[in-house]
Amino acid sequence: MNIHEYQAKELLSNYGVSVPMGKVAFDHEEAHQIASDLNTEKYVVKAQIHAGGRGKGGGVKIANVLEEVKQLAEEILGMNLVTHQTGPEGKLVGKVLVEEASQIEKEFYLGMVIDRATEKIVVMASPEGGVEIEEVAKHSPEKIIKEIVDPTVGLLPFQCREIAYFIGLQGKTVNQAVKLIMGLYDAFVDNDCSLAEINPLILTKDNQVTALDAKMNFDDNALFRHPDIQKLHDPTEEDPTELAAKEWGISYIKLDGNIGCLVNGAGLAMSTMDIVKHHGGEPANFLDVGGGATTEQVTQAFKMILSDSNVKAIFVNIFGGIMKCDTIAEGIIAASKEVGIEVPLIVRLEGTNVELGREMLSQSGLNIITGKDMREAAGKAVEAIK
Repeated sequence: MNIHEYQAKELLSNYGVSVPMGKVAFDHEEAHQIASDLNTEKYVVKAQIHAGGRGKGGGVKIANVLEEVKQLAEEILGMNLVTHQTGPEGKLVGKVLVEEASQIEKEFYLGMVIDRATEKIVVMASPEGGVEIEEVAKHSPEKIIKEIVDPTVGLLPFQCREIAYFIGLQGKTVNQAVKLIMGLYDAFVDNDCSLAEINPLILTKDNQVTALDAKMNFDDNALFRHPDIQKLHDPTEEDPTELAAKEWGISYIKLDGNIGCLVNGAGLAMSTMDIVKHHGGEPANFLDVGGGATTEQVTQAFKMILSDSNVKAIFVNIFGGIMKCDTIAEGIIAASKEVGIEVPLIVRLEGTNVELGREMLSQSGLNIITGKDMREAAGKAVEAIK
């Protein structure tokens, strides 16, 4: 689960992380009132959406005088903000963060993620702040320091000092950085984060180390332990189909391709997308109905796939273990009767009750293309859209 920048800053400030003073506003009058309460000469108005690159898209603006805050907030609120992370469709801005402008001396990068290779938290930092860390890793890997955290002892102060020295801090600013990094780590662990990122982390002209931006992602599987974090969820930032999928107990993620995939099991779903790509196609989604899906869930899964206007064919790839092939067949037939399936339908069934499932489909009157194995069926799916 993702949260907004203003929410991440509020959370981090509780852990001693220094952030600029500011509050979220939902209309331009509220933005003006917030700005008038700030003790600053310049102000920043920042669109609050779950995407990076807001500044380049026109979603972050500086107000040099108080009255300008109202005007800028009015311009940003309601705009359809397009960034490299939103895609061409963009995202509607419904709130802005109004905060004091910072006098920036230097920008850095600081982030924490779970390293799957070591199964530990890794802290990453770079003197190259304000840019994508992936670009730094690609072109200047020597400018990134990584500190692996031993979970038995946690993040140690000497590791934080190494990070501070690496990014170029000196004197008292090192102690500030140590406190900030330790606070970020505590927030990461306490709240079961999967990612915590400060980009940029800045050194101000009066030698203060501050988080100018903040991004936090949380492990969905641990949210039952954090009802306070769950309350920060903003459903308007999610794809409506993905929200509906959660309610039905279906794992669905929309992609940019045109071959809808309906699969049981996350591993098989990943393999299905890979083999579609191998044959020159583009998957339109990741969709895992799970091992014990009902006919109703399968029918709903078809509705989700067909709600995407980009879908030109549907590839059903089921290996029946707990999931029975006849249940999938029932779902296909029910979905066809309820919503209609007018695009090519390619089906590969194998496993429990496979003969019954195949017989049900053959007697359904549906125009179905079958494949004897995953490779053949994927090839037929790609051919079908041509």
